[in-house]
Formats: sequence, C-alpha cells, structure tokens
Amino acid sequence: MKTIENYEFSGKRVLIRVDFNVPLNHNRQITDDTRIRESIPTIKKILESGGSAVLMSHLGRPKGIYEQDYSLSPVLPHLSKLLKTNVKFAGSAVGESTSKAASTLKPGEVLLLENLRFHPEEEAGDDGFAKKLSELGEIYVNDAFATAHRDHASTSKIARFFPDKKFFGLLMTNELKSLDKVLKYPQPPFTAIIGGAKVSSKIEIIKNLLNKVDNMIIGGGMAFTFVKALGGEVGGSMIEDDKVELAKYIIREMMLQGVNLYLPVDAIIADSFSNEANIDASEINSIPADWMGLDIGQRSCRRFAEIINKSATILWNGPMGVFEMSNFKQGTKSVAIAVSSATISGSFSLVGGGDSVAAINSYMLNDMISYVSTGGGAMLEYIEGKTLPGISAMDNHTG
Repeated sequence: MKTIENYEFSGKRVLIRVDFNVPLNHNRQITDDTRIRESIPTIKKILESGGSAVLMSHLGRPKGIYEQDYSLSPVLPHLSKLLKTNVKFAGSAVGESTSKAASTLKPGEVLLLENLRFHPEEEAGDDGFAKKLSELGEIYVNDAFATAHRDHASTSKIARFFPDKKFFGLLMTNELKSLDKVLKYPQPPFTAIIGGAKVSSKIEIIKNLLNKVDNMIIGGGMAFTFVKALGGEVGGSMIEDDKVELAKYIIREMMLQGVNLYLPVDAIIADSFSNEANIDASEINSIPADWMGLDIGQRSCRRFAEIINKSATILWNGPMGVFEMSNFKQGTKSVAIAVSSATISGSFSLVGGGDSVAAINSYMLNDMISYVSTGGGAMLEYIEGKTLPGISAMDNHTG
C-alpha cells in the first residue's frame, strides 16, 4: 500500500480525491462536518511539506448538470476555517479557467473544484474526463474511502494517468489498515454484531465472516427471519419469508464451522409501528399475532454485552432496533455502550454503516471506539470480500 506518509511534496501540485459529500440543511449549512474534518490531516501533510492541493469531490446526486442545491460552495468557508487558509474555488471541475487556477497555485495554497457530478462523465467513468482531471495535478492522492466502491472517473479511471505517482491519503490508509486488522488479522475471540432490517442486505457480509469470527450476534429486524427459521412465532414483526431457507442454511453453516450464533431471546414489542404505540415485552419466539418486535429486550441486552465484553476484536454494523424512535433505542444504545466498554478494556473495535455510526455519535461514544469507518457502502462491500475499483486502481502495477 503506497501512502503519503513518507513522501515529500515540496513544490508539487497534488490532486486529491476527497469526500465532501456532507449533509446540508435547507439553508445550505453543513449539519455534520465529519467527512471534511477527516480529510484535514492528509491536506495538511501535503501543504506542510511544501506542496499545493487541488481538491475534488462530489456532493449528492445531481443529474449530470449544474444544480445550485448540490454546489460545493457552502463547503468553502468551513474548509478555509479548518485549514486556516483562504481556499480558492473553481466554478467547474474542468475547463480553461480551472486549469489556469490550478497551474498558478503556489506552495501552501488550496483549490476546491466544483461538484464532479455536474459532469455526467464522472459517474460514467469516462477516460477523457479522467484525463482532463489528471492534468490538474502532478501527483494523485485518493483519500475518499466512501467512494472507493465506485468505478468513477475521479476514483478509479484517473489513477492510470499517474502510473508511479499515486498514493493513498491518511484517511484511506487508516480505513484499510483498520478493516484488515479486523478481517485479516483479528485477535480472538472475534465477535461480529450484525443488525439492520433485512437479511438480504447483509447476507454477503455474514457469509464472508463465517470463517473468520468466533461469535456472531444478530439483531435488528433481520433477527426475526432467523427466529422464524428456528420455528419461532414472531407475530407481525418484519420478516423476509423468501429468506427463511437461507437463514436455515446460515445457521447450519455456523454450526459446522463452530461459530457461536447469538440471537435475541426477548423483544420490546408494539401494537403498531409508532413511537406512540402500546408497548410490552415478550419472548422473541412467542410474539402475539397482532404485535411486532421493534427492539431487543433487556435479557438480550445483558447477554450481548457479556459476549462483547469478552471479545478481543469487535465489528459492529447495523442497529438492534428502530433506534430512531426513543422507545426502541435501548438495544442499540446498550450495544454501543458494551462495545465502548470493551474497547476501553483493550479490545479493538470497528464500527461502520450509517445507522451504527449515527448511534455512536448520538451517544457521544465515538472517541471510545478504536475506529469509526467513514465508508458506508464501501465498507460493506469490503467486508463482503469484493474488490473495490478505487483501491485496485491504486496498485503500483496499474497505470
């Protein structure tokens, strides 16, 4: 893995693929700057070693044309504040004025390009567009792990124009090292906590982890499909009838491979999908017909916490219940606390996926986790064992 850590950028203009795809409110103000802050160490490393930086990113899903709601201009003042320098802005990702702005950058200066996705060639992975972008820098740095699973012009196609001058940034390096620490070199016992609504969205992750983990904790809506596979009555809980046989197969595979499977033993149930619904507790396998499980119960919380606290390596992806509703957040909160507690005691923990990260942040536990992934879809595909275009393109033999 070729990283920027031991490279001198003095006098070099560095083209950096960052991920500034941040949420904005109706006033176009940034509501969560995590992704911008995570990119700062890479940018500072280049600037402090005498280089200049051309930053490129996407924001949202514009339809291949300029749309003001998706302009990266709101990022400019915040980025300038974080870098303590006046960041310049190019109104287009490519073009004569952009080329001139890039070519006249002095050491220590930063230029932010307008949204790459205002050009349909970006998502199409167009080689010509990638070449135009490549001409804006002498060195290419990919620091956008969250887009590494996209075969786009700025994430994979561009790398071939820098055969021996392409590097991973510090964020990308940390993501890959942390994921590999969990997936390739885990200290036993290794526990994976998989939650979320559907088995179908997590099946490849579960399959790829089967020969790696010691313990598999399954919670969230997907747990009910497994409970039904074991003959339980789950009432009106969310299940995927067409995945019951698949759940049976997974259970058998876990038994054959010696993986300890932990499903919830009890649930917090409601008579409708609402925070104002009537609430009760039930055994997970005997939920009344007109009730649905919306969170794991107290005994499950204690059981899962006990397993987590005995683990040396922990991977968590997916909530334990409908944690957006205050009456059904306790299971997810309990797991978040248990993972944090285990980490403080010396375990290595990696948390990823939008809902899990949101839970960690909402309980202000992010500083108590070994690594919180910025990846989302990219992290899921990496755990599934897929080759990510933005990573494979950075191979030193590619170009």
